[in-house]
Amino acid sequence: MKVKFGLGIALVAAILAGCSVKRESVLRYVDPNIGTAHSRWFFYTPAAVPYGMAKLAPSTNGHYGNPSGWEAVGYDTRQNSIEGFVHFHEWQVGGLSYMPTTGTLKTKPGDLEGPNIGYRSKFDRKNQVAEPGYYKVLLDDYGITAELTATKRVGFQRYTFPVNEQVHILLDVGNKQGESDIVTDASVKMTDDTHFEGYVITYPKYVKIYDPAGKVAMYFYGELSKKPTNITAFTSDKVTENSNSATGKGAGLSLNYKTTEGETIEVKTGLSYTSVANAKANFATEATGLSFEQARKNAQETWEQQLGKIAVQDTSLQNKTKFYTGLFHALLGRGIASDVNGAYPKHGGLIGQLPAQTNSDLKAEFINTDAIWGGFWNITQLWSLSYPEWYGSFVNTQLQLYKDKGWFGDGIANSEYVSGVGTNFVGLAVAGAYNVGIRNYDVNLAYQAVRANELGYKNRAVGSGKLDTKAFVEHGYVPFFDQTGRDFVTDSTGSNFAGSHTLEYSYSAFAAAQMAKAMGKTADYGQLIKLSNGWRQILNPQNKLMQPKRANGSFIEKFDPYQPWRGFQEGNAVQYTFYVPQNPAGLVEAIGKDNFNKRLDSIFTVSEKLGFGGGKTIDAFAGINSIYNHGNQPNLHISWLFNFSGKPWLTQKWTRLIGSDFYGTEPIHGYGYGQDEDQGQLGSWYVMNALGLFDVKGFTDLRPIIELGSPIFEKATITLGNGKTLTIETKNNSKENAYIQSAEFNGAVLNNCWLYRDELMKGGKLSFVMGSQPNTNWGTQTPPPSAQ
Repeated sequence: MKVKFGLGIALVAAILAGCSVKRESVLRYVDPNIGTAHSRWFFYTPAAVPYGMAKLAPSTNGHYGNPSGWEAVGYDTRQNSIEGFVHFHEWQVGGLSYMPTTGTLKTKPGDLEGPNIGYRSKFDRKNQVAEPGYYKVLLDDYGITAELTATKRVGFQRYTFPVNEQVHILLDVGNKQGESDIVTDASVKMTDDTHFEGYVITYPKYVKIYDPAGKVAMYFYGELSKKPTNITAFTSDKVTENSNSATGKGAGLSLNYKTTEGETIEVKTGLSYTSVANAKANFATEATGLSFEQARKNAQETWEQQLGKIAVQDTSLQNKTKFYTGLFHALLGRGIASDVNGAYPKHGGLIGQLPAQTNSDLKAEFINTDAIWGGFWNITQLWSLSYPEWYGSFVNTQLQLYKDKGWFGDGIANSEYVSGVGTNFVGLAVAGAYNVGIRNYDVNLAYQAVRANELGYKNRAVGSGKLDTKAFVEHGYVPFFDQTGRDFVTDSTGSNFAGSHTLEYSYSAFAAAQMAKAMGKTADYGQLIKLSNGWRQILNPQNKLMQPKRANGSFIEKFDPYQPWRGFQEGNAVQYTFYVPQNPAGLVEAIGKDNFNKRLDSIFTVSEKLGFGGGKTIDAFAGINSIYNHGNQPNLHISWLFNFSGKPWLTQKWTRLIGSDFYGTEPIHGYGYGQDEDQGQLGSWYVMNALGLFDVKGFTDLRPIIELGSPIFEKATITLGNGKTLTIETKNNSKENAYIQSAEFNGAVLNNCWLYRDELMKGGKLSFVMGSQPNTNWGTQTPPPSAQ
């Protein structure tokens, strides 16, 4: 494995050798196989470029789909057969599987267990190579080597065959893949001897729930390097020899060949979410005359450049592997949905056109994206630091959706609402972008949309979430009602997730208030800042816990603070009590500083024994009953709250230990044990945490700040989004020396555990001296600003 992996990286090393300044390739520290037990559909896609539409990966179980729409499906390190290589991997989007085989033609993938009756093949992971931009595996049942790579919108596959009279390349188009759910229509046809085209239309589970009139369509146009000897068409219930087209559910083609020993055949496929014509245009722009090897070289150069924006120096291979693998997932998680000509998928299968853009540095793409739930504690902070173009794309996508449909969308798949959690933090994320100076959009339209997201409720679309906005605005909190046989119910009168909704809406109201203040919207500011204190209404003064209230103002009875789901989505009251990121000082005062510190510290002491999650249980919700659950969004900021409560050394201690223990470098122990990585969020958290930079408020302050933690590397050189360079250096750093003894910024002594973000973004040098014991005097004199 190491030898083969090294051979792949040698390609990049050769590229770099020609540069005047030689620097170490960071690709060798990325291991896409980390965390591939119980991983989400979009998690394992090594053969892709950052935020690409074409995300190619092997599938071990993709055709099984998933009954709830979000469970782990696609590639699982515990499974040892491959059923195909799939092109589309996004939240609720999946399709277009290819598979090379030999022998008698089989048109069904077959089962993971039981007799080998399908076309899937066993494989040995010692014969698997996974790198940024490239994947390779030997299919044991056929003796075929398959390789994958990609440009932004074109997938490349190369197969090396044994000598055989019966070789097939299956284009399995018309079956569900991953989160796509049922296929409502599909088509594939040869247009000449070596070119094919088609489409697949799916109806994902979350589209059914949140945008039932919608659909997800995927189009393709492909080219073969060799003309087939003959072609067989198939559907779910029929096989037709010597036919070059198939339509309907289960549609596909078998391209049949006779091969010599070591013969290679390449297949490259242009993709689009709008039309076959645009798939062909994407192909023409990105792949005309481009060989597999050239595409691979380009993809890995792109990854080298993007990952290299943050260069770390350290003797710990494990820390560097965690860091760059986390950064890899951060830059892989979401994917563009717009074509080279600016076309993008609109609701209901319509085609939209992005407005002309003049700023090439921040040219916005339309992107498919999971919810931003918790993303302000990881991905948006990383975008703000070094990748502002992707923050801009996120904002522009949501504003386009607002123009097209009247509301932001929490999660979206081809402009269809796929909310997922029923809340909506898009307004907060847009306000954060505005406050950090990312403004490559109509700022007045943006404010209008943010205001509507926080205060609007008339004719609110189900898929835009926050259906209890009316209740929150009228009561100042969301009233709780029991499920009475119904699951996950929210309406204009309240929610069975009233506790978490109250806390979330209070936080997002604060963010919108800061944007209102910046734009001179005085009346709106007053209303929103008042709503940002909604958390005070559900903090029970007796138990000092967040406890949902009914509409009559009474706290709910039979209250169990450890019980998940009753009043709190994907968590419990112990976890959510610390969910006041907009005003940590207010929360500390309300609970009492000593009580706050003792309680929070003890939470981490206990949760350390379970790896800061659900222990070694392999499940996305393994930690939901815990008192701290790093594998899910509501907890990701609380280890940083000690900076506000007078004990910054505890932030240094616990953030360092979470990075050490929760995160791993193994297929099963990667992001916890089979936890819910959510499109690069946990990877982004590790990156920011390892640099020692974070903001619990997600840059929603009028003047955002950066809090300082425990940087783990000897040196980190960061190319900031504004083109300046920030260097973070540490002295006496080690696993044991996790505590800051002293700090300087650009030669001046730094006594605070925070900086204004605009100061940090000027670049320069941030230096720390580390030690094995806390310096209880450092960083305590002036706490970070709380409620601005």
